[in-house]
Amino acid sequence: MPVNLSVKNVPDEVAEALRQRAAGHHRSLQGELLVILEESLGRKPYLTPSELLSKLRENGLKSPEESLRFVREERRGHSRR
Repeated sequence: MPVNLSVKNVPDEVAEALRQRAAGHHRSLQGELLVILEESLGRKPYLTPSELLSKLRENGLKSPEESLRFVREERRGHSRR
């Protein structure tokens, strides 16, 4: 089950740099923090677009509905890690 974490007493300049980094990656602050944590643990947080396309082709997915189901299952798998 997911856990909520809190970081206290973050210096203003660190928080601002994190906000800018998140915006640059089109993520929320929380999303950016999660990616940083996953990367620091040596986990690959997301598939690259080419990796996703390769997996879709490997699984023979052709319709948007099939692809949508696959992507949702992949995301659920990430949330369990």
